[in-house]
Amino acid sequence: YLNLLDWSPSNILAVALGQSVFLWNASTGATHKLLETTGAGNIITSLSWGNGSTLAVGTHSAEIQLWDVSANVELRRMGGHLSRVASLAWGSNSMLSSGSRDSMIINHDTRAQQHKLAVLEGHLQEVCGLQWSPQGGQLASGGNDNILNLWEARVNRTPRLSIERHCAAVKALAWCPFLHNVLASGGGTADRKICLWNTGNGTCLNEVDTKSQVCAIQWSVHDREFVSSHGFTHNQLILWRYLGEGRVQKITELTGHQARVLHMSKSPDGTTVVSAAADETLRFWRIFGSPTRSAAKLKDEQACRSLLGTNCIR
Repeated sequence: YLNLLDWSPSNILAVALGQSVFLWNASTGATHKLLETTGAGNIITSLSWGNGSTLAVGTHSAEIQLWDVSANVELRRMGGHLSRVASLAWGSNSMLSSGSRDSMIINHDTRAQQHKLAVLEGHLQEVCGLQWSPQGGQLASGGNDNILNLWEARVNRTPRLSIERHCAAVKALAWCPFLHNVLASGGGTADRKICLWNTGNGTCLNEVDTKSQVCAIQWSVHDREFVSSHGFTHNQLILWRYLGEGRVQKITELTGHQARVLHMSKSPDGTTVVSAAADETLRFWRIFGSPTRSAAKLKDEQACRSLLGTNCIR
């Protein structure tokens, strides 16, 4: 479980392929290779955009590289982990959190020479999911040990809540943008469930059996909806409507990928989701409404275009 896809606020999509990171400018269509790591087998294992044009890149060699994409310049490298960096998440200001196969999470101050702020110990295996809440006060982490941990920004070392409800790896994590303290998590092949959590008290608001491995989740910022991507057995995306109090309703299933849909990211305008699968394709799905084109207005639209186009279901 790696994290190899992220879409920046400035509309640039970063994709990791092997030891290289490629950038696609969604506004102009231009593509170029940003970097290639050195050393045999030193593949890219995670990507995450910060503010502006800063891209954090995690590697198999346990390093984190920070790049200024606008200038095509590497800013610095940060160590601290003992194994590959599988997940990255930006917190407030200049803080970056990294999760590793060494089971540790490190909070870094990317502006300080002594960058290590805290080491968080709460997992037994690789940390494959990592997400800061929109308000910046809570960090959610998921591991190959099937554990979901919730951490307070001001409290280090031990999780505030440690939840062992999933029966497989917890890679899919997404904070609700319109409800405080609501988190969606998804379990792997042996679990196949999406859980909705009240992170204030650790209550499971709802549990939904999706019948497939849950790889990623993205919430809409315009509507009360979210989309999940899946692997074995159906390799599909599912669009859900959030009805309140944890209740959800399946809207539709989106098919097209021929293998596990491992990664998703959302466009800066919030209307489009890009998915990357083990079939080595990217697909773009215009499935969320926008402030100017509400979900109601999109209901009657039907359009479908191929790679680098858009799949529109409404």
